[in-house]
Amino acid sequence: MTNGSTRNRLKQKVKSHIPKDWLTEMRIAYRILIETFKGIRQTDFLINIAIVTTMAAILTLFGVIFRFTLSLSSIVDEIGGSLQVSVYLEPQADINGTINQIKKFDHVKKVTFISKDKSWNDFRREIDVPDVDNPLPDTLHVQVDSIKNIDSIMASVKKLPDIQELGYAKELAQKVETLNKVSHTVTLVVMVIASLLTITIINNTIQLVIQSRKDEIEIMRLMGVSNWYIKCPLVLQGAIYGFTGALLAVIPINLAQGYLQKVHEFFVIPVFSFAQGLVVLSVILVGVIFSSGGSLMSIKKHLQV
Repeated sequence: MTNGSTRNRLKQKVKSHIPKDWLTEMRIAYRILIETFKGIRQTDFLINIAIVTTMAAILTLFGVIFRFTLSLSSIVDEIGGSLQVSVYLEPQADINGTINQIKKFDHVKKVTFISKDKSWNDFRREIDVPDVDNPLPDTLHVQVDSIKNIDSIMASVKKLPDIQELGYAKELAQKVETLNKVSHTVTLVVMVIASLLTITIINNTIQLVIQSRKDEIEIMRLMGVSNWYIKCPLVLQGAIYGFTGALLAVIPINLAQGYLQKVHEFFVIPVFSFAQGLVVLSVILVGVIFSSGGSLMSIKKHLQV
């Protein structure tokens, strides 16, 4: 055991003193690229087209749903920011003191005071009511930065003195939040399915390439060619399929982006500035990483090197 570790250390020490021939390394890299495209050419043209278009369809589905989820998240944030907690005060409440205390809470964007006289006059303008004493309390409208923080703000405000009652559109907030969670779950499920399909497609494709080049690979092994030189072109071939499919998927994703942009403009809701770039980058990464993974799985299973 000690002799083996000593040999490894000596080998590494010798290698560190051997000058690197960069020209040779560039030639090896060039040959790997040649072998990669050779494998693509040897695969039937129609099969290549079928692989790329299928992957483009899978990645398009993932990209469009992911982009829709980002838009929905921005809509939810906007709705959450516009939702208000109505704080009804006691008749003898310290209005200014209560407003200052609420403003100190985290996640509170704005506090607006509505006097009971104004509320009563607005109510009487909309509905014809008898001439009776004003039954409405003074009200504070507390605007929260996110729909997720409404419950915590309400819990904090309840502890303050001079608070008679609290209220907000709870059902609307819950429905919007549920829709947002469902959208994120669907995106995750689609990503998993897209990844599995990508791995399966590339796995089967590389298996066909290995079978068609079986004799050639065996000759390279007999000649002493290193394992990584045999494996690398196959992995790159899978990555190229994934990258090409991702580039094709960007076209319909950009079309979906245009329609979503119009929706945002119609409802006057801002769009994440980085949304489209994030989606395109995610689609390319999913295509390349899982295609390479499919190639590695196929190599491990069908190529004993």
